[in-house]
Amino acid sequence: MGLDGPPANALSAQLVADLDQAIDRAEAEGAGVVVISSVVDGFFVAGADIKLMEQGDLAVFRSYLGGVRATIEHLASSPLLSIAAIDGHALGGGLELAMACSLRVVGPRARLGVPEVKLGLLPGAGGTQRLPRLVGRTTALEMTLTGRSLAPSEAVEAGLADRLADDPLGEAEEWAHELAQGPTTAYREIVRCIDAAGGDPAAGMAVELDAVSGLFDSADGREGLAAFLEKRRPHFGQNGA
Repeated sequence: MGLDGPPANALSAQLVADLDQAIDRAEAEGAGVVVISSVVDGFFVAGADIKLMEQGDLAVFRSYLGGVRATIEHLASSPLLSIAAIDGHALGGGLELAMACSLRVVGPRARLGVPEVKLGLLPGAGGTQRLPRLVGRTTALEMTLTGRSLAPSEAVEAGLADRLADDPLGEAEEWAHELAQGPTTAYREIVRCIDAAGGDPAAGMAVELDAVSGLFDSADGREGLAAFLEKRRPHFGQNGA
């Protein structure tokens, strides 16, 4: 999925709608893993559509923000495993979009931050919720209160990015190809369990039990166990499971 909204890939209503439709298509096609990148040099997503926000009233803002939030949550809740390839600015809504992806690969030009406080605002598309889950409360507060962006190596060290590569798109595509050979049903359940961690422990354990039970009773689970005992490579997803 290539984000294409020059000059800086701001989250215009059109860009958001295009992304939402691309997610729908990937789900309909049964894709297990997708890469989200940018075709605009130097930018993943620069942030929200500031011109629209400045010119509109509260109703316009709430409608616009609702659309952005809906698409980001669509991605976050999708059965797709998603990898963001970031080689440029991922700021504000751009970082919120990247954080909704399952994994993130950054390049040497990446800059990741939530600078909304400099506009007298705060990250309103999931940023205050996902950022502390990834980097912890202390770093999340420092980033949101100062608006400071992280350089690539700092983002990886903080846990905001998973890998640093000279060619982040190539790295992400290679990673996606590797993951696509595996049990995508198990991937979905792993993400669901990890996302349930950090809350009520009993509720998290219940999610885990439900997930592993479902996987045990799935075609992929049966194939994985049989392949192990037969000392062969498993062939996952033979019936779409």
